[in-house]
Amino acid sequence: MTDYNDNSKLKHDPESNMQALKTAIADGKVQRIKALLTNLLFDEIQKSYLIKLAEHSGNSEIINLIKGAPAKP
Repeated sequence: MTDYNDNSKLKHDPESNMQALKTAIADGKVQRIKALLTNLLFDEIQKSYLIKLAEHSGNSEIINLIKGAPAKP
């Protein structure tokens, strides 16, 4: 079982983490999303895109996680 709370396994490249986040949203992996959100700060456009992606997945927990994530203007 993968330990998504182990930050040592997260890459420190924002672009890679963003791609990993999009994949986790599409796959419905809530714990992975939580771990990735601790290391990312989006701008409003990125956050809007991720919310739409989460809404497309239909998972309300994921939608709320993304909506609650901080974003820079």
